[in-house]
This record gives sequence, C-alpha cells and structure tokens, in this order.
Amino acid sequence: MAHTIVMTGASRGIGRAALAEIRRRDPDAHLVLVARENLGDGTVLADLGSLRSVRDAATTIRDRLDRGDLPPLRAFVGNAGIQYTNALTEGPDGFESTFTVNVLANHLFVRALQDRFATPGRIVITASDTHFGDFRHNLGLVPGPVWQSPEVLARPGAFGKPGTAAAGRTAYSTSKLATIHLVHEYARRLPPGVAAVAYNPGFVPGTGLIRDAGPLARFAVRRILPALTRTPWATSVAAAGRYLADVVLGTTAAPNGSYVDRRAVTRSSPESYDRQRERELWEVLERFTVG
Repeated sequence: MAHTIVMTGASRGIGRAALAEIRRRDPDAHLVLVARENLGDGTVLADLGSLRSVRDAATTIRDRLDRGDLPPLRAFVGNAGIQYTNALTEGPDGFESTFTVNVLANHLFVRALQDRFATPGRIVITASDTHFGDFRHNLGLVPGPVWQSPEVLARPGAFGKPGTAAAGRTAYSTSKLATIHLVHEYARRLPPGVAAVAYNPGFVPGTGLIRDAGPLARFAVRRILPALTRTPWATSVAAAGRYLADVVLGTTAAPNGSYVDRRAVTRSSPESYDRQRERELWEVLERFTVG
C-alpha cells in the first residue's frame, strides 16, 4: 500500500545512500525530501538552521497529508546533521546552529507530524557513538558530551573556549546525546503505534559532516580515514546507508525507544538513560519550538 516517508539529510553521504536503498526496496514509498536544494520530485525546500523555515516545511507536509495529496505517513527520518568548527555559530532564532539542526529541527518535525502517522509508524533519528565520549567509540577524534541545562546548550558559547574546533565537536557529541534522550522521551509520549528509534551509523569517513573544518582535518577525513572502513573501526557510506534503510523499513526490528548500532539493537551509553534530563529537555524544546 502506498505510504509517505519524510526524510532530511538525503542530499549527500549516508542519507543519499539510504535514499537509494529505500527507493529500490520499497516501491510503494512516496519520498518527501526536506532539503535546501531541489532534489527532484517530492522536495520540500527548507533551511534546517531556521525554525521558521522548518515550521513552514512541516506545515506544508501536514497540509498535503490532510488534503490527500500524499499517501498516509509511515515514517519520518531525521538524518540531517551538522558539526561546526566552533560553538558560537548562531542561527536566525538566536540558537546555536549545531543544536538547532541536530535537535530542535527534528523535534519540530516530530511534534508537527506526530498525529498524522498511520500505524505502525516509525520515527528514526540519526545519532552518533560520539555520545559515549571514549576512545573505543570515536578514536579520540571528538570530545565527549558535556551536559548542561538545555537552556544553556541551545545558546552559543555553551562550552569552554567556544571559538575552538574542540568546542564545536563537543557541541556535536552533546547534541547527539540529546538526540538519544529525546528518543527515550518520545517513546513515552508519542501516540500508540508510533515507534521512535535512534540509529548510530558508527564512524563513517567521507560523509561531508565536517566540511567546515580546516584543510588538514578535511584532508585526513577524505584521504586517510576512509582506509579504516576495511576494519571494524569504521563503516562505509554505502553500508551506513543500507543499515539506515533497514531501520526505516523495519528490516531491523527495533522496539520503541531503542538504539540501533549499525545492524544491532543495543544499549546506548549509561549517561543517555536519565529520565530527569529527558523530561527537562522535552519541556525546554516545547517552549522553544511549539510555544
């Protein structure tokens, strides 16, 4: 039966690979791609760094579902992500841009569309094993998360030496921890029959995630680190996209609120299970995005 899948972050890297897999394996899916550039039929233009733009895009999709211009909504895939070389980049709403794209935009889409899902429905948010904050999971490339009040995390300058690349990477790992906190809270709050899942692709060189980094870091990511995909330390873009498609399409059976590490449902970091943080994060995001 025809159904709609809404997806962000499909223009490059893991998202583009997942998009190709979904199109190949699910011919009944009508893909709605949210992006800054036109990716063809089904594109809804939006800047994920602007909450007004995200809200307009979500409203457009919701209205098209209500009019019957789109088949029933079956999945939302929040795959878009960004990492900056500082923790000072500010979007038009006054929020730090990493937090806006990686956390606020997803929450706004989820809340705008949650009552439009057909069941069983699925929300898949791309997380990262950088949220563990240890060498085993990120090879020492990204500092671990530094949790603070969500009110602070959402604003520029939340971390020490905020103008540095280390602060920018800390903002990234912390935003990915927030993503997992949110998935746990969604599992408790979303309508019955709509499951929320966090997906970790592992370390994936060549995605363009740190395209704003300096030339030395970009050279290492593009020319040296891809060799690690031949080892258990890293995942190729094609494999990461395939694993994401598996979660979206239900090939990987992932219960509501679960964390999928590539192909397996497993535990996220001990720090990621904190109901008080999750409730506080929900309440702050509601104020920032829903009003």
